[in-house]
Amino acid sequence: MLNLYDLTRPELSLLLQSWGFRDVHTTKLWSYLYRELVDSVASMHELPPKLRVKLAEEAFVPGIGLGRETLADDGQTRKYLLELHDGLRVETVQMHCRDRATACLSSQVGCALGCVFCATGQMGFTRDLMASEIVAQAIFVERALRRSGERLRNLVLMGMGEPLMNYEAVTTALDILREPSSLAIGAKQMTISTVGVIPSIIRLADEGRPYSLAVSLHAATQAERLKLLPAARPWPLADLIDACRYYTSRLQQKIFFEWTLIAGVNDSADLARELAELLHDLPAQVNLIPLNPTAGFAALPGRSEAMRDFQAILKQHGLPSTVRQRRGIEIAAGCGQLAISAT
Repeated sequence: MLNLYDLTRPELSLLLQSWGFRDVHTTKLWSYLYRELVDSVASMHELPPKLRVKLAEEAFVPGIGLGRETLADDGQTRKYLLELHDGLRVETVQMHCRDRATACLSSQVGCALGCVFCATGQMGFTRDLMASEIVAQAIFVERALRRSGERLRNLVLMGMGEPLMNYEAVTTALDILREPSSLAIGAKQMTISTVGVIPSIIRLADEGRPYSLAVSLHAATQAERLKLLPAARPWPLADLIDACRYYTSRLQQKIFFEWTLIAGVNDSADLARELAELLHDLPAQVNLIPLNPTAGFAALPGRSEAMRDFQAILKQHGLPSTVRQRRGIEIAAGCGQLAISAT
């Protein structure tokens, strides 16, 4: 059967046309899915009876089950353990920052790239998520927000998995969610975080996809990056920076570079200068992220003084940066902390 959350607006229109129904019915069906957030075909009372029968025979609105909800930060951060159709589970995080609600979505069950300080990488890879499973996470959060009179404003693909290793599903899901008659989240309010999958970065540029891109860097040389990110081997740092130049030139927008500050590893003044030199000709901003604890990596976050010095050096070199606000750390909802049993 067809999963309705897997279909873009044009694909849904073509489907209904093939069944002999006019586009006005596509518009209403789309509204049921993404404006009214109905959870079944049976609830779509204003559709023609013949269309409801056809949909019941050929399609369904997927569900996603709540396994557990955990709160932190005085209710400003919520982590959801969500159950997929095959019994596997992913974690999704809902955050509030400056009165704007953000959902951090997962793109895979686990991750194959093995970044040493990331709990998801430590758990290994099970499978990619389908576009519908990514969409369903956003719909789940939107429903939760509406119960308190709020709306979802930002999406970040920074949950479990490497989004650009699941390119088709991720971009399809974002196309669906940014549709003006869907959740209408602007492309610039959608961020794809990647360890640096070069072919997919090039593809994003060639396809003109205007999402915000965040590249996990964490080191300013190939040798040091390999110690933290095994994925640096197939996608060397010099090639990655070239791909980022290509991306920024094609799309005329900056790239965010993520730098997890690890005490005694990559928080020195010398490394700040190396980073500034590496990115000197790119329209870029650095997100400094104090290391969040995980069971599989014995290290400490960069010290506050070192972090201030690091940021000051970047500023001296004309490279803007921000320090990522730590949220949900006590419930393992922070960057690099998402991990569940894949069984």
